[in-house]
Amino acid sequence: MFELSKDSCISDVLRFVPDAAPLLMSVGMHCLHCGSAQGETLEEACAAHGVDLDLLLDELESSLALTEDF
Repeated sequence: MFELSKDSCISDVLRFVPDAAPLLMSVGMHCLHCGSAQGETLEEACAAHGVDLDLLLDELESSLALTEDF
């Protein structure tokens, strides 16, 4: 089972969290599929883009929880 955390790689987040791509893009992370972004952690991406990590994790966890309920 996938566990979402600040250390999760963008590639894993995109694979396991529904609606992750639109959410990440809405906060300014537009190059999700470039090579360097794939190995980047959420913490690193948030720092690079000036995004509040805790708020982003909350949003991603909400999306992930929706699919785990089914």
